[in-house]
Amino acid sequence: MDEGRSSGGIAGITAGEETDRAVYEWVAEHRRLDAAAVAEDLGLTAEETVAALDRLIAARLVHADPQEPGTGYAVAPEVAAAQLAAPVEAEIRTRQQQLLRMRRQLQQFTTSYQRGVQAAGGALEVVSGMHAVRTLLTRAAAGCRSEVFTCQPAGGFRTPDTLRDTLERDRPLLDRGIRLRVLHPHTSRFHAPTQAYVAAASELGAEHRTAHELFGRLVVYDRETAFLPLSDGSWGAVVVREPHTVAYLCELFEQAWEQAAVFEDAASQGLEQVAREIDRTILRLLGAGLKDEAIARRLGMSLRTARRHIADIMDDLGADSRFQAGAAAAWTGLLSRER
Repeated sequence: MDEGRSSGGIAGITAGEETDRAVYEWVAEHRRLDAAAVAEDLGLTAEETVAALDRLIAARLVHADPQEPGTGYAVAPEVAAAQLAAPVEAEIRTRQQQLLRMRRQLQQFTTSYQRGVQAAGGALEVVSGMHAVRTLLTRAAAGCRSEVFTCQPAGGFRTPDTLRDTLERDRPLLDRGIRLRVLHPHTSRFHAPTQAYVAAASELGAEHRTAHELFGRLVVYDRETAFLPLSDGSWGAVVVREPHTVAYLCELFEQAWEQAAVFEDAASQGLEQVAREIDRTILRLLGAGLKDEAIARRLGMSLRTARRHIADIMDDLGADSRFQAGAAAAWTGLLSRER
């Protein structure tokens, strides 16, 4: 093929085909399909002219009058495109109708599938609303046989009422000798209601640890049933009973638990030390490119508090940007001293 022509042409027309365009313009001007006249005016051979007219007719760009041989006219490109697209669009509509019928036919099995899953133990269940979730948590706690572990990244966002309800749900478990482990963000050590809850639960035998950042909210009973939050941020939950998925979540928790520290309130550990640890974590997350919202979520603090920490860090380091803050932290060795 000649350079400049495309193999993606429609009905024989190729991009950059000068002959076809010249013939098309001649027909548009003269409103005739006189091959001899076209060839003479454009300096083409008879074969070139006939071939160009055939391509233009096939592409719907030229219309030949069947009643009067030699008579014809040029057709607007958008009209030609509509004529060529019509059968393709009809085929698409037919395919779409077939897909719609197929989906409707298969959709009738949805209820049967859900019933089958529930009969098999409900491998996955989506629950909406705080009341429904708490009811399921209470039921799972009542039937728990050996252990419960939970990750609570909300930190200081947990209200005193929520923590009191949690303690009341934990108490019967601990009285029965169930092992209870809870992961908190380090920022929880500044939160008085959480400190009170941890102190009371620890007296009953619960184990509490904290980490600089957590992977997300999670509750697991007997390594068989896991509760995960919904991605829309609502108070609903996904209840997972599929064994392989639950096992993966258990391993995720164990890794975080091993790297976490025993819960101590900030005053007993030293406010200055705790603040330094939080600042180092924020610096590392800033260096990783996380936005303020993601940092606040990871550390279990409000967005306002996170931004205040970030502003203080940049001011202490004399940095005008996050990049400068990361560079200054690396230069001073601040990040290398992280536990």
